[in-house]
Amino acid sequence: MQIERTVFRDDHEMFRTTVRRFIERECVPHNEAWAKAGKVDREVWRKAGREGLLCPMLSEEYGGGGGDFGHAAVLGEEMARAGVTGPAFGMHSDIIAPYIERLGTEEQKRKWLPGCASGDVVLAIGMTEPGTGSDLKGIRTTAAREGDEYVINGSKTFISNGLLADLIVLVCKTDPKGTGSKAMSLILVECDRPGFRRGRKLHKVGQPAQDTAELFFDNVRVPVSNLLGEEGKGMYALMHELPQERFLIALGAATQLETCLQHTLDYVKDRKAFGGTVWDFQNTKFKLADIKAQAVAVRTMTDHYLGEHMRRRLTLEEAAIAKLYSTETLGRALDEMVQLHGGYGYMLEYPIAQAFADARVTRIYGGTSEVQRDLISRKL
Repeated sequence: MQIERTVFRDDHEMFRTTVRRFIERECVPHNEAWAKAGKVDREVWRKAGREGLLCPMLSEEYGGGGGDFGHAAVLGEEMARAGVTGPAFGMHSDIIAPYIERLGTEEQKRKWLPGCASGDVVLAIGMTEPGTGSDLKGIRTTAAREGDEYVINGSKTFISNGLLADLIVLVCKTDPKGTGSKAMSLILVECDRPGFRRGRKLHKVGQPAQDTAELFFDNVRVPVSNLLGEEGKGMYALMHELPQERFLIALGAATQLETCLQHTLDYVKDRKAFGGTVWDFQNTKFKLADIKAQAVAVRTMTDHYLGEHMRRRLTLEEAAIAKLYSTETLGRALDEMVQLHGGYGYMLEYPIAQAFADARVTRIYGGTSEVQRDLISRKL
């Protein structure tokens, strides 16, 4: 993109080299097989752990890389650049594991975090329910206290890593009569607990290799010691981590936009039409000039916010701005780039078609664009 990026240090770029080599060796050759299976091989998680790709921000005391958000950003960018959506390393490492590191007891951290870093434990987070969507305060999954145990009943849907997960950070109501945020708590649920059941693998428009499933809890009993953080503080914990989740989505969108622009430039300069190439038409040049300007704007914005987040200064509003603008811009640009590919833009064998399908959800998960607009408008 011919933008001099100054936000990364030398150690981040060294990590990028390791990540890129791993993805080319262990992920790209398996993309098609994973897509057909609807999930990735479990061994790729362990391989990533051995390479130090999992939990790069986690303290070395618990087996992590001891790095900062710049290392997490590098991993997310390189996955997006390669179009690899199957292994949800970023969600596992940079969205879910931080809940355990920040809120967990010493016993919980020592029990679970080393396995998260090695790839022996795969994490999922159970937030969305069939009838709630973005309305987290409306969840119905309950965890009723009975002596030294919680008894959990309910269901979750659209759960990434749902088929492979070993441990779930579950959002549930610990005060069945309560309403709103003060009734919500986070509880660690091991996936081998009696009464826990995985539902069907959900068939999505895009990201076919990323296993997304329904989860069911029928009188699942867990010890009270599995409570993560304080009872009734679940919503506060979620609000603390959501900006980072949303910003990771923004970073991926920025990289996807740049990568797809390059794919499109290569295609239109090679594709013959009407005695020349598609690139020879002024319409093509003008549309791609617009997309180049948009890509530069998105990258400039996300790099600024990346620097802010590495200094722990990124606000909820700024994360919402980054996610909203980058994902909405990506969506509009991809539509134009598919059009410039003609019929081939609709064929999944072409990267632009798969990117078109994969990227649509970025305006939905992590908080819909409408949720981001609401957050931003509160500060106007």
